[in-house]
Amino acid sequence: MNVTFRQLRLLEAVARHSSFTRASEELHLTQPAVSTQIKQLEEEIGMPLFEQMGKKIFLTEAGKEVYAFSRNLAQQFRDIESVLDDMKGVKRGTLSLTVTSTGKYFAPYLLAAFLKRYPGTQVHLEVTNREEVVQQLHDNTPDMAIMGTPPEHIELHSQAFMQNPLVIIAPPDHPLVGVSRVPLSRLVEENFILRERGSGTRNAVERFFEQRGIKLNTSMEMSRNEAIKHAVMAGLGLGIVSLHTLEFELALSRIALLSVESFPIMKEWYLVHRNGKRMSPIAQAFHQFVLNEADRIMKLPQPKPVTRSRRRVTRS
Repeated sequence: MNVTFRQLRLLEAVARHSSFTRASEELHLTQPAVSTQIKQLEEEIGMPLFEQMGKKIFLTEAGKEVYAFSRNLAQQFRDIESVLDDMKGVKRGTLSLTVTSTGKYFAPYLLAAFLKRYPGTQVHLEVTNREEVVQQLHDNTPDMAIMGTPPEHIELHSQAFMQNPLVIIAPPDHPLVGVSRVPLSRLVEENFILRERGSGTRNAVERFFEQRGIKLNTSMEMSRNEAIKHAVMAGLGLGIVSLHTLEFELALSRIALLSVESFPIMKEWYLVHRNGKRMSPIAQAFHQFVLNEADRIMKLPQPKPVTRSRRRVTRS
């Protein structure tokens, strides 16, 4: 087969984004140019690599096989670049970073500060759910990932760099707002809106309450923090989210934090990459930068003082 590395690189980008448009933007090409190269690749292979259903595109079985090879090949070329840059002592290049969805609330600020120090850096940032982050780490595609608790079934190097408090949120007019140290047992009377099963936040919440023999009434599950916050503001129930997601809502007094015993649940954010991965100089620089500077750059949002008289809920 007369297949070029350029074509495989284009297929890898289209498959990763599930979009010809986003792949063309990443590679600074026009969408017709990308489509033409993929069509030529399909003609050379003799089978379709993508199929379209509605507005979405999916890999065919043949496409999945070619994608696996193209992904490995792309990683090998990145490793070559890393070796050569390391020999040159280069402090510029491309940084590939994958972040769990909650991390999108602070990762851009870390990157902005980093790029001021290393302005020659190009960044490929992907924000996705925990399951996809784990898969990418398994495939060794990003330089590193930012996530909550790292998975245990992959050989990884992980290092905590910042605290991640999980807090209970309520609409400002909820009767528990302003109450001091609400007992955990009181929470069984409330409806909760939680992240979907399998997310890092949901796992931490379930572990916390199971250890204390308390079962929450989960009335809704949502896959986005924004959806949870809007549902809480609408009065549909209480939520448990990372404090990092609440800067604007707290500043505008759209959401209130509850004072609950044993809260917040203290988790940590981790920088994670595969064991033995050869890190480029710019990836090493970003890794060290985050470890040294994250706490200084990221200041957790602070709620406005509650103006109503403070009350106390007694244990039953």
